[in-house]
Amino acid sequence: MKKAIGQSGVVTALGAMSGTSLDGVDAAVLRTDGHRIEGFGTSGYRAYTAAERQALRAGLGQWQGAAVEAAAAVVDAAHAEILAGFDGVDIVGFHGQTLAHEPRGRGTLQVGDGAALAQALGRPVVWDFRSDDVAMGGEGAPLAPFFHFACAHWIGAAEPLCFLNLGGVANLTYVDPAFARPEQPGALLAFDTGPANAPVNDLLQARLGQEMDEGGALAAQGKVEEGALELFLAEPFFARMPPKSLDRNDFSEMIGLVCELSDADAAATLTGLCAAGVVQAMEHCPAPPAQVLVTGGGRKNPVLMQMLRAGLDCPVEPVEAAGLDGDMLEAQAFAHLAVRIARGLPTSCPGTTGVRAAVGGGIISLPDG
Repeated sequence: MKKAIGQSGVVTALGAMSGTSLDGVDAAVLRTDGHRIEGFGTSGYRAYTAAERQALRAGLGQWQGAAVEAAAAVVDAAHAEILAGFDGVDIVGFHGQTLAHEPRGRGTLQVGDGAALAQALGRPVVWDFRSDDVAMGGEGAPLAPFFHFACAHWIGAAEPLCFLNLGGVANLTYVDPAFARPEQPGALLAFDTGPANAPVNDLLQARLGQEMDEGGALAAQGKVEEGALELFLAEPFFARMPPKSLDRNDFSEMIGLVCELSDADAAATLTGLCAAGVVQAMEHCPAPPAQVLVTGGGRKNPVLMQMLRAGLDCPVEPVEAAGLDGDMLEAQAFAHLAVRIARGLPTSCPGTTGVRAAVGGGIISLPDG
């Protein structure tokens, strides 16, 4: 590996992410030395078909068996298809698809064969990013914070700020840019705040056969059921100190809280639950952030964004306001993390996952020859 990309200098890395929203594969090129962002390259998106999404949904929460194998086949084929379209890449960061996540139990499972992908692409692939962190007592998630640290320096942030990712699950990263390295104590605090888009997506799928509440249109027509909000925030997860993480389906029973509500009120309430989890989570930040930059699909929901602005005491803006790409930030993160792992640098630390010590881990697969 040292011979492949060296131990210093800028590398052109390609990252891929298939998130818990199950919409498709994001792929993005990043130029980095593993510490600093030197520039952003091209990006692409490969949507899952309805049949592929169905196969992925069938594998959620499973650890082995035919459903897992079928989901893995979808992940492998979709990634090989989109990643083959990128040229001039030195290394690939391949996250795969999380099907099950139980860090204090059976571990964490991301399907996808990085070794086969390395052969198909003819270039080094870094994968299995989370297992070593879990093995050392960490939550295995979130992993984007080390990239968020680099982003904070790239945008020239002078005060502490937060990155909020609203995918299937919501996670928050508090960054203090006064520190030089992300693994330094106090530089980062990161954790899952609760569910984000997953419950709303599942509700729309079950009731209306739709994949999502596009633009928050349905939620905008409804009102939040405050009783459901109180029951939600009484869940033990919210009383736990970070770091902490969730599986996509940990709050799947939330749909039961809104089963008697109209479609619009149910969508509004589940959207409100996401916002409430974030607002409560901000109490864990070491100091009030100067701003919250929002990434992930949730930033495109004006109802959710307005709820966050109403509940937080600082500016809340999509990451595009800082010159970043909210659709590709996680794919870029795994490009960055791939370079760090290849160069023996940590990708998580006690402040981000609760791991006992800063750890890199991961598997590096090289193509034959």
